Amino acid sequence: MSEEHYQIGAVAENVGLSLRTIRYYEEIGLVTPTGRTEGGFRLYTDPDIDRLRLLKCLKPVGMSLETMGELLGYTDELVRGGPRSSDAERQLETALARAFDRCDELEEGLEAARDALRNLSRLAGKSTR
Repeated sequence: MSEEHYQIGAVAENVGLSLRTIRYYEEIGLVTPTGRTEGGFRLYTDPDIDRLRLLKCLKPVGMSLETMGELLGYTDELVRGGPRSSDAERQLETALARAFDRCDELEEGLEAARDALRNLSRLAGKSTR
């Protein structure tokens, strides 16, 4: 059974990341193309794309690139199977808790921004959404 391969342009469009970002993630070791064409073009598989999607999701919740790399290491360890490292599970749980905390902070900020807009709109005599 052969795996489907995608070139970087198709991957970038599919995931919603720039070519530059994907290349940078490769440069710092967060993602590695599964292969290359004879001409040297990067080739990615569905698991590579899933990894890029995860990176894209972690960024807005305030994860540093270093932390993202550590988390990917832990998820790789868990995906490979075998004995589960309690350290990996603990680190993933900690990261998940931090991500939820960050989401709460973002939601609070968004609600404060909406309140400010409603107040400004009311002062301006305009209707709000």
